[in-house]
Amino acid sequence: MRAVTLEDLQLALVASEKFRSLEDCFVFAHMYLDYLSRYQITRISSPAHTNYIFYQYGEGYGSRMTRPLNTDLFIEDDDEFEMAYRWFESFLQDAERFEQGVVEMPQHQAFLSKKVVNQVVYTLQQSVGCVADSLTNANRARKRVGQTFEALMRMVIQQVGVDCQSRTIRLPIPGNPGYYMPYELDLVFSRKALITSEINYISASEIVGSVKTTSKDRIDKIFLDKYLLSELLGRDIPVVALFLHDVQRANKQGSPLGIASTFKKNHFLGYTVALKALDGVYYVDPLPNMLDNELLRAQIRDFQFFLTNDLWTLAK
Repeated sequence: MRAVTLEDLQLALVASEKFRSLEDCFVFAHMYLDYLSRYQITRISSPAHTNYIFYQYGEGYGSRMTRPLNTDLFIEDDDEFEMAYRWFESFLQDAERFEQGVVEMPQHQAFLSKKVVNQVVYTLQQSVGCVADSLTNANRARKRVGQTFEALMRMVIQQVGVDCQSRTIRLPIPGNPGYYMPYELDLVFSRKALITSEINYISASEIVGSVKTTSKDRIDKIFLDKYLLSELLGRDIPVVALFLHDVQRANKQGSPLGIASTFKKNHFLGYTVALKALDGVYYVDPLPNMLDNELLRAQIRDFQFFLTNDLWTLAK
């Protein structure tokens, strides 16, 4: 069997039939990690943030560099990743049966204490992102990465037995009978309602999820979702945000390998006060200040906490 090349991974990334199951995502990530090891792709550490690295592809791919990868979460060894992923599979199966009680099961506690849920999800998604970074069409790559993250979040939620789908609803325009505004929602999930993409309303037992790889240039829209949905439907609509991370590569102190935050803290706090607070904000890779800052810590948690606790509290 011949070794997988970066071109093979690029073709797999853009293929529409890929990423239809968690196993598809695992196979892709496993192939990417094998590619990194087999071809000894250049690995570069960020000088100011040593837990972040970049991979740089060869001249045949324009010497392009990947997005920054947090080595506290990105599992570089393919054997270690396979072991972590197989645990993740069993964890999801038990979560479907025992819901929040899964955290008390002895076989899961060691993995949960190391935040392995975040590590697996991060590695699955960032493998996609790194291959996308090798493509020449940046817009196409960005779109594919976003689509894959949304699909990944949907499949993880479905895997624990919670109905979850994307949906376009019809919002009534007050004072204008018969007029409706179509409104696209990344995810709608519930444990009670039968979720289908054909339904064009939100029932009382459903939660809206906004899924983005980063909050950069998107945080405004998410707060607007919460405000508009609640105002136009005349009742509080639970809205949560699921993010991958909020970091990007930046030129700092003369180095192109710096790391910069894309999180707009003051915007986030301002929208929380001026509009309506979101019902939960979760990051696979939260920034340290999100967990250290008292105001942010009250509203932002990591994705593992969502999957083991808040998902079950919200989707009653």
